Amino acid sequence: MPSKFKTLLTECSRGLSQENRKWFYLPYDQVTDRIGPLSKLPPQECGIILVESPWKAARRPYHKQKLALILSNLRHFALEQARRGVAVKHMVVNGPYSQALEQLLSEVGTVTMMEAAELELRKDLQGLVDRGALQVVPHQGWLADVEDLLACEKDGKFRMDAFYRRLRQKTNILMEAGKPQGGKYSFDSENRLPWKGEPQPPAVPLFSPDEITKEVGALIESRFARHPGQLSLEHLPASQADADHLWQWAKENCLPHFGPYEDAMSSRSSGLFHTRISPLLNIHRILPGQVVEDVMNMDLPLASKEGFIRQVLGWREFVRAVHVHTDGFRKGRARAEIRSSPGDAGYGAWSGHSFDGSQQENLFSGDGGAAPNYLDSHEDLPPAFWGQPCGLNCLDHVVQDVLKEGYSHHITRLMILCNLGTLLDIEPRQLSDWFWVAYADAYDWVVEPNVLAMGTFSLADMITTKPYVSGAAYINKMSDYCRSCRFDPKSCPVTRLYWAFLERKWEKLKDNQRLSMPINSLKKRSPQDKEKDRAVFQKLTALLKAGQVAIPEQFTQ
Repeated sequence: MPSKFKTLLTECSRGLSQENRKWFYLPYDQVTDRIGPLSKLPPQECGIILVESPWKAARRPYHKQKLALILSNLRHFALEQARRGVAVKHMVVNGPYSQALEQLLSEVGTVTMMEAAELELRKDLQGLVDRGALQVVPHQGWLADVEDLLACEKDGKFRMDAFYRRLRQKTNILMEAGKPQGGKYSFDSENRLPWKGEPQPPAVPLFSPDEITKEVGALIESRFARHPGQLSLEHLPASQADADHLWQWAKENCLPHFGPYEDAMSSRSSGLFHTRISPLLNIHRILPGQVVEDVMNMDLPLASKEGFIRQVLGWREFVRAVHVHTDGFRKGRARAEIRSSPGDAGYGAWSGHSFDGSQQENLFSGDGGAAPNYLDSHEDLPPAFWGQPCGLNCLDHVVQDVLKEGYSHHITRLMILCNLGTLLDIEPRQLSDWFWVAYADAYDWVVEPNVLAMGTFSLADMITTKPYVSGAAYINKMSDYCRSCRFDPKSCPVTRLYWAFLERKWEKLKDNQRLSMPINSLKKRSPQDKEKDRAVFQKLTALLKAGQVAIPEQFTQ
């Protein structure tokens, strides 16, 4: 019995000839007709190829919400294009995407696509590109290119602030007479307020799942039942109309207060005033260029306007350019060990269900990504990252948010998950793999720079000047997590983890100018305190590895 989607696609395509059309392949993260070759021709001259791959979905233990987001948007996009008059070839192949395209080449001839964002997909398709069967044109969704990055390179290092300044000057965004509006390029120092309960964060928008989304949900719960995370179709924007609605909600409800509270964290709201558009931005349902233009034209406080634009025009473009230039940290100064197969971040060991990507390696020359490790961190990711309570409320709460929603905002990612991962000596590749599978907006080009290069400092100072680590004081200042924790922030083990980390990594960090103050404080720390620091690290590491809950009594001496 054909699926509801297939039936609807057949109905929408009735009367549409597939002859004499220019054919385009649109990957799972290019579900748009607003940019690229598809936007430049009349619908009756276009044909698109859309591919679903259960093999890809099972390659790692991706969050159910992420799988549903990608699959539902792909299917809705197919129907939207067929209704527009575009011919649609939809395929399901239990293997690499190149396998599906290979089957169609004799039928449609040469196929064109915008350059794939994910390195993993580019590698999959490279054979077709090399022989001219697949023609690749630049991806028009990006606002910068690698040349912008290289113009800011110094001694093999890259800095986002220089890159961001260049793009501001190049695009004239938030500029007046060649100068930045407000007299400076970044208002980051003004956007660091903790949230005290007011103003109230907006309720997350809900969507009404149609029969296509419901069918996708049933497929996920059936075929990918072992995958982690909760599936919530009511929180799933699936159509172009849903995407437009989410962006309108974000403009009206989030952006007026975004700037001051963008670094704040709360147990009462996983997003506070963050827009939650990143999953749709990264599949181009919402376009980065349109987002920046809209915000430019809004009546917003300059700090909020600049803070948001810096995330899109600055950091997002920066990490993508770094990933492309270094070939995913495979070449140049960034060259690192490459894992032979995809990692599951310990989910198989914790859940008892195997997700061994190496079983599929014969299908194409994929790998498990770069594994740099400047700080020599080799602990396995503990069960706490898969929902096993560990007693640290900050970590437990953020992990529960991620498993529930496939989302948390950028400061919880950096200053809770990556911070604690670094302090606990978790192997960076495992943490990067966890981000890749757990977040609905995660792809190799974004998680690897964010986690490997920034969050864990595993590439040293290539793109960031220091490790982003802190003790309990920062977490207590910027969140309300400590209020509901069994540990008092003044005696929280996270602070001793911080000092133990600096001592263990002394040789790697002692000359880092950005760490001069804590390094000097470490020098003055008593031998007794240093011994207690080491003991807390060893004790907490052992408890988390065993999946046990830490309690204050275990750390009193």
